[in-house]
Amino acid sequence: MDLRALADFNLVAMHGGFGRASRASGQPKATLSRHIGELEESLGLRLVERGSRSLRLTEEGAALHARTEGLLREIAEAGETIGAGLGRPRGRLRVSAPVLFAHIALGRIAAEFAAAYPQVRLEITAEDRFVDPVEEGYDVVIRINPAPDDRLVGRCFLHDETLVVAPPSMARPSAAPGHAPSVPAVVLNTAPPGVTWRIRGDAGTEELVPDPLLRLSSLFMVRDAVLANAGAAMLPRSLIAGDLAAGRLSSWGVVEDRPVSAWALHVSRRLASSRVTAFIGALVAAFPDQRLRADPGAALTPAR
Repeated sequence: MDLRALADFNLVAMHGGFGRASRASGQPKATLSRHIGELEESLGLRLVERGSRSLRLTEEGAALHARTEGLLREIAEAGETIGAGLGRPRGRLRVSAPVLFAHIALGRIAAEFAAAYPQVRLEITAEDRFVDPVEEGYDVVIRINPAPDDRLVGRCFLHDETLVVAPPSMARPSAAPGHAPSVPAVVLNTAPPGVTWRIRGDAGTEELVPDPLLRLSSLFMVRDAVLANAGAAMLPRSLIAGDLAAGRLSSWGVVEDRPVSAWALHVSRRLASSRVTAFIGALVAAFPDQRLRADPGAALTPAR
């Protein structure tokens, strides 16, 4: 397979047409079309459907693009790294992060990283879905309490804890001997039924049975609902530290067996590029003690 033809095919597929690919690369459209035609002939497959105004990948073309775009990018990155003498980070860096962490902390970290490494084109996507960095071409994925994955390596850079919180006006239920009291609750959509909250407070360890009055899709929504007196909820301290300090919420205790660890992961089979190493280093430097700052109102504010 001709790698030049394959690279031009991915260029056209990425830009969605010969014209845009030609403008981006400076190559004539005729050259790009000829290279793709030669690639199709060598494979015995049609990869693109050429319309008068648009281009569409065939099923085979889409599969080839998905399988080879990341590999070609790795080859280009290897050349850039060697050409730069393993020097200053440069090039595109794609990062996927959970919405809560991205909104609370990554804006400032990203700005400081961009100032320190102006030759890196940093792209951060905030999303709560499971991202496969191998298939989707992400350089770094930030995950909370990630399951073991032998394809990924990385570093833990932050610890948090989960609290059961409620509006100050909400009475904490009293436990009867041998019976865990029920409590009106706001939970995530993904919370399984029949769970028990086991919390550690000033009076020791106790259990509560949440009665979900609301099921919501994000922790931000859960927090806002609790502030509006909808019920109690489990929330990370990083999200509600300011509310606790201001007296808008009351903590009933720390949830046992619910530690929160944030990890920055990258694909293990790739030699980590200098920009990946630099970004993970920036995350570690932002949280030098891997915990929240002492100021309860700061909430996940990176260290300066």
